[in-house]
Amino acid sequence: MASQNDSPGFTLIELMVVVIIIAALAGMVLPRLLPHADRAKRDIARGSIASIETALKSYYLDNQHYPKTLDKLMKKTGSAKNWNGPYLEKAPLDPWKRPFGYKYPGQNNASSFDIWSKGPNVEDGSDDVTNWEQ
Repeated sequence: MASQNDSPGFTLIELMVVVIIIAALAGMVLPRLLPHADRAKRDIARGSIASIETALKSYYLDNQHYPKTLDKLMKKTGSAKNWNGPYLEKAPLDPWKRPFGYKYPGQNNASSFDIWSKGPNVEDGSDDVTNWEQ
């Protein structure tokens, strides 16, 4: 005759051992993956900046001037006579969910306009992603 203690399943101690092993593995792996996530976001920001540059250059080819703001790439304005847009579907956000900065005329770039993301740290400019990086 089988008693109640003979039922199949895991004991509380066995479950606790598995949870501790998983926590230990996560503790070893996560610190190694986090720097890669930040680098991936910076690469995504660079790709988005390149897409914005392409949209700006297309706008320039059609209108012989750059827009004063990025929102003019998404809707026709009174000054855009040869409108072939929208050049951007929606206002681009950087990987940190903030709008990209845009300035025309630019001060840092030979292509006449500046585009930037503040990166993960808004206060410190050391991690900014820009279109004038070397």
